[in-house]
Amino acid sequence: MLSPQSFDYMNPNVPDELPVHMMPLIKATPESLEKFGTPVTDPDTHPVEIVTWPQQGWRPIDAGTGNEGGYADGTFRFHWQGDMLYAENEAVDDRYLLGWSEQPGVASASNPSPRRDQLLIWHANYHPDGGQLFYPNDAQPFVVALAPPGDDVCPEDFIAFFFDGRFGVCIHPNIWHEAIVPLVDEANFYDKQGRVHGRVSCDFTREFGCFLGVPLTHL
Repeated sequence: MLSPQSFDYMNPNVPDELPVHMMPLIKATPESLEKFGTPVTDPDTHPVEIVTWPQQGWRPIDAGTGNEGGYADGTFRFHWQGDMLYAENEAVDDRYLLGWSEQPGVASASNPSPRRDQLLIWHANYHPDGGQLFYPNDAQPFVVALAPPGDDVCPEDFIAFFFDGRFGVCIHPNIWHEAIVPLVDEANFYDKQGRVHGRVSCDFTREFGCFLGVPLTHL
């Protein structure tokens, strides 16, 4: 069993170079997203599921309780800086270096002409307390990596979904994900998620000795 982990998301401790498992890229549609979440066209009214606290013994959770934490929402900002993708989630006041378009040992934030046909990610997580909604405020295309529930997740479980910017996504609770990967230099998303913000993580570099590759291609 893994011990509880804490991460320095702005300075992840990863090797300079590892093999890359490139995930398949498919177009996001209501049918392809069915097991992972739902398309979002109206973020103001789209429901985000909150999960009731788990029952500890034979006595049930009282009706109407255990799911009262409510929501946190705000702007989720993403920006490429050279070969590096950074993000800031105002809803939970957190910042991240999400990944690199080159192996970390050669990636540079000051690269004036980066080639961004992939994002190498080292980490993914899921939220057991609720779903999470991402909606593109500027209608720009993006890609999101998702995998089905289960702590025995492996790199082969991940699929990259291409969104053309006309709608967003609300992922179900317990769905593995890394945050949005915009196909433009900067992008802002409306984010809404459970305020408790429980997070279960997988570090691919330590558990599988690889980075996951997210294809950055229009479909």
